[in-house]
Amino acid sequence: MNLQTYPDRDLMMLALADRIAGALGDFLRREGRASLCLPGGATPLPVFDILSGVDLDWSRVTVLPGDERWLPEDDPRSNGGRIRRRMLTGRAVGAGFLPLYRPGLTPQEAAPVVAADLAPLLPLSVVLLGMGEDGHVASLFPGGGGIGADAPAVLAVPAGPAPEPRLTLSAPVLAGAMEVHLLITGPAKRAALERAAGLPPAEAPVRAILDHATVHWAEQE
Repeated sequence: MNLQTYPDRDLMMLALADRIAGALGDFLRREGRASLCLPGGATPLPVFDILSGVDLDWSRVTVLPGDERWLPEDDPRSNGGRIRRRMLTGRAVGAGFLPLYRPGLTPQEAAPVVAADLAPLLPLSVVLLGMGEDGHVASLFPGGGGIGADAPAVLAVPAGPAPEPRLTLSAPVLAGAMEVHLLITGPAKRAALERAAGLPPAEAPVRAILDHATVHWAEQE
């Protein structure tokens, strides 16, 4: 685990957005295309806002959520809808978007469809993740699936750990990205991260990506 600490939240968001933009630019120059996987929640929204103003050839970048609640994109809790509103705007309006939510399908039906759409993008260029205080990342929850090397690229998560069913990328896909960044704020998340570092991935799924990740932390929530 590579832990980067910052004196304040705003500086962290700027530095992280700059790091991601630089990585995307490098992938575009070397490979002609790039992908960017983004988390849900409110914490990363300043990063989205900064990135949307960066001068890149966004038409060659595909953006996607790392997980999705099984809700239409016009629902305020939809990760895909939030990405469209806060990331795919400004200079980034022309970026490609790979949705996880597929209207008319159940998560179980959608998983192989999304996996087929995802396959040409693997390995992902840049993954940005958040973390819950229970050590979950994306919709990979303690005691759930999607952790082992043989996990499918995309899996359905039943309601139970969360109020509604979800679709999530698996730990091998997330950890296998060329760059992985984990964004956390506040003392509680730092303590949760330190606990998770000593647990097996089945008990703290974030452990499955820590060896591959740069962790960005600011004490201010």
